[in-house]
Amino acid sequence: MDRHKKSDINVPHGFSVNKANRQSQHYRFFTVKEWNSDSPRVNNLLMHLMRKSKSEGSRRLYLWHLDKFCQYVDKDPNELARFRRDKAERLVQGYADLLMKVSPRYSNLAVTILKAFFKVNGFARGRELEIETYHNPPRFRITPEYIPTKGEVYKMADSSSSLRDRAMILILFSSGLRNSTLRAILYGDVAEEVKANRSNIMLPVYTEMKKIDPGACKGNIPYYSFTCDEATQALQLYLKERIDKYGEMENSQPLFCSGYNQIKKGDRQNKLLSQRQLETIIKSAAKKAGIINWEYVHPHCLRKAFETVLHSPLIDGSNLDVKVQEFFMGHILPGSQDYYFDRSKTERMRMIYSKLRFGRTNVENKFNVLRAAVARAFEDTDIDPEHVIEEYVQAKHCSSSYQDNLAR
Repeated sequence: MDRHKKSDINVPHGFSVNKANRQSQHYRFFTVKEWNSDSPRVNNLLMHLMRKSKSEGSRRLYLWHLDKFCQYVDKDPNELARFRRDKAERLVQGYADLLMKVSPRYSNLAVTILKAFFKVNGFARGRELEIETYHNPPRFRITPEYIPTKGEVYKMADSSSSLRDRAMILILFSSGLRNSTLRAILYGDVAEEVKANRSNIMLPVYTEMKKIDPGACKGNIPYYSFTCDEATQALQLYLKERIDKYGEMENSQPLFCSGYNQIKKGDRQNKLLSQRQLETIIKSAAKKAGIINWEYVHPHCLRKAFETVLHSPLIDGSNLDVKVQEFFMGHILPGSQDYYFDRSKTERMRMIYSKLRFGRTNVENKFNVLRAAVARAFEDTDIDPEHVIEEYVQAKHCSSSYQDNLAR
């Protein structure tokens, strides 16, 4: 296959090529359009993935490894399927051995993908490939990571370069959303709650997000999370600035736009942030905040910082139900527990979320205790707890003024 260079074949680890270019290269070679391919062998693999999970991320990953393996052996997918079993095993094992330079986990992933390709193309039952996998040491990571404390997260937010960056940092921390999920949120997903001045804005995660970013709804698991008070305030300030700068927002526009100044001003509101851009924003904020290991702070580290808050005591001293913790992380509950878990009562989940200890000071946490108590008291009514507190404060102020006048 003259499309491949020998230098590329010998370095399957050369994955520094731009991701968009990588994707377009192997999609063109396999002639893939959505879940179909002109190559019968690739089409068999796509049909298998579609029946299994229909995950856009899996499709991209499987095609990526298949393309790299084709480069490694200098054959196309149709030629691969005509290999003798022993030859296929030898070549797959050799490819996986080379990937050990990256990590054992990466090698094992490649083995799983290539075995799936051969299995759906005639190497099943007694002909299934037998490939040795690799020991993956516990807690092994290619890239080190540093999970910031709550105080360090707030320092990052205070050190950020813009209102947009501040809002993203606080939302990642207080919602636990993944990199791709945050970037895929549209203004229409939160517009109603923003306009209603909710203290804790609900952030929905749904499967249609994958059309915006393939990794946005991992495992096709729909769920929702919320923003803490300070994240909500930061979001409102950012949206006000953005509307002042670009005009009114449409529901179909991304909640956080790129703002790249090399494109027309009118197009900037529609430009999604890239994964790399968000990574850079987080690292830059960590560096400005004086975190020693700033280069090891990734967006996913803020998700882990959020998990730490979920495991910590609530503002009333109790602990959050493990099932609720798993739901806020976007995880499936084990066994039949997920089927019976009630996620339909959004306001009840919002009230539970409001008990999480996100406040910087004890005063903030004490106010959250009051708000949670009022919300619980009016849980089964249409009365807005925030409005009740406002009325109480106004009544208290009037009563105090009346007492002062009497004293005079």
